[in-house]
Amino acid sequence: MSGLTHFDEQGNAVMVDVTDKPVTDRMAAACGSIRVSREVFEAIKNGTAKKGDVLGTARIAGIMAAKKTWDIIPLCHPLPLTKVTVDFTLEEETLSVKAVCTARLSGRTGVEMEALTGVSAALLTIYDMCKAMDRGMEIEKIHLLEKAGGKSGHYLRTSPF
Repeated sequence: MSGLTHFDEQGNAVMVDVTDKPVTDRMAAACGSIRVSREVFEAIKNGTAKKGDVLGTARIAGIMAAKKTWDIIPLCHPLPLTKVTVDFTLEEETLSVKAVCTARLSGRTGVEMEALTGVSAALLTIYDMCKAMDRGMEIEKIHLLEKAGGKSGHYLRTSPF
């Protein structure tokens, strides 16, 4: 199990001990998108979805999910996040909504899982709010864009899918 930090010498799952790690400023950004029908795209763009403000609700869901990542993903540490943002881009040519979640803190462990959880929850919320119009929506390409801080340093995704 060498190299896998969530397993002990016997192969048991464990929470990583970060007690002795230094506190550093950390940031992670993740993105993903949801492909929708023309009807859904127009409802989101024009603010006419029956359930209300789709992107506003999805933004709040993403922020809340990032803050509760430790409750959702086993072995994640509860983190005192100092900032979480969720931003959206409407992509007309592909009839999709791109979401980017950025999480920040000063701490002993990274915030990649928080950013990934935030973007996932935001996209799931869009699906939930629009499923009456289109059950065939596709959530896709959720991935880490960038991370900074900690022992492993800076990561910036340079290759597309």
